[in-house]
Amino acid sequence: MAKAELFDVEITALGAQGDGVGERDGTPVFVPGTVPGDVARVAAKDVRRNGIYADLVDITKESADRTAPACQHFGTCGGCQLQFLKPDVYAAWVRDRTAMALAHHGFDAGLVRDPIITPQESRRRVALKALRVASGVVLGFNERQSHQIVDVKECPIARPELTRLFAPLRALLAGILPQRMAATVHMTVTASGVDLLIDAAKALDLADREALVDFANTHDIAAVHWQDQGFLDPVAIRREAVMDFAGARVPLPPAAFIQASDEGEAALVKAVVDGCAGHGRVADLFSGIGTFTFPLAKEHQVLAAEGAKNALDAMQAAANVATGFKQIVAKHRDLFRRPLTTKELEMFEAVVFDPPRAGAKDQVEQLATSSVSRIVAVSCNPNTFSRDARTLADGGYELESVQPVDQFLWSPHMELVGIFSRK
Repeated sequence: MAKAELFDVEITALGAQGDGVGERDGTPVFVPGTVPGDVARVAAKDVRRNGIYADLVDITKESADRTAPACQHFGTCGGCQLQFLKPDVYAAWVRDRTAMALAHHGFDAGLVRDPIITPQESRRRVALKALRVASGVVLGFNERQSHQIVDVKECPIARPELTRLFAPLRALLAGILPQRMAATVHMTVTASGVDLLIDAAKALDLADREALVDFANTHDIAAVHWQDQGFLDPVAIRREAVMDFAGARVPLPPAAFIQASDEGEAALVKAVVDGCAGHGRVADLFSGIGTFTFPLAKEHQVLAAEGAKNALDAMQAAANVATGFKQIVAKHRDLFRRPLTTKELEMFEAVVFDPPRAGAKDQVEQLATSSVSRIVAVSCNPNTFSRDARTLADGGYELESVQPVDQFLWSPHMELVGIFSRK
């Protein structure tokens, strides 16, 4: 098939990345921006082993499952590409995507619960791209599969505390960045206010520092850091940025990982705590700054193991002064290189693990041969979750349920919590 060849296709399904899927002469056709029920005029872009990838030219017949996008930047901004789906259709896709990944590894779709989906204006952390141009500063998110920045004026998924800073940030950076200099702006809503980290290859002068301090004072920013080629400069610390986990106030390292929303975190924590209920000592692996550690420690002794030293130090600092918790033991350990062994796992009745997107292949292999009675797996990747679930099942564990939690509204990203019991 020649590239850019035009043809019509009826969309019958949604793929794992949210693209509409149809067929042409028995070959799958993937079309971004389409919905089951659409009839679309498309242009072939690429032919791969798994099908034809095409660009949308026009919708010749609209599906009844379409709705008006919520954001004025839809179609140019690379995020939230599924906001044209009606809510019930979107929720069904989130569940089906999880079920499809599990089915590839031999698990029944009935294990997947209805998804918990966070609302608009709930995203509490964002990373914006900025570029100084002749007319000022372009600030926003990249276009899909592009380095071009969309100058966003609104973001319906982000917390208002963040979106109201977009315009003032443009003015601030216009006075600091030289022409054509790029920056990344990290903002996080914490329990003590907005934490701001600006990453740009520029050494600050006195005027720059004064502008950043004035910005923090004017907009009640908790902390402002500037990062220049890896060097982290605490420009204005008006209040320590902290997260509240079950009453423990944990200092947040600048731009450190936290769950994307309060609502998503609450859903994940409930699933993890409920999964460990009735079991004794718990190991929290890939514990980060203690998102699950502290809620678990209300009822359990907890070992928190983490490879990132700054995250573990933050968790330990909070544990040293927190009250109302059972014993928390912090362990600095790279679980990718040195997973807890089967013998080390013998002292735990339950294990929670929440690895990065690549999953926890080596650690799961040790868990699969352990005597741990309950395993709670948290994942941000249905594919690696399903792979690790199969390893546990082959080792004698039963997957009881999977709870999808979608805190990345209108995107293919999601979280999962799987509950496993030793047969």
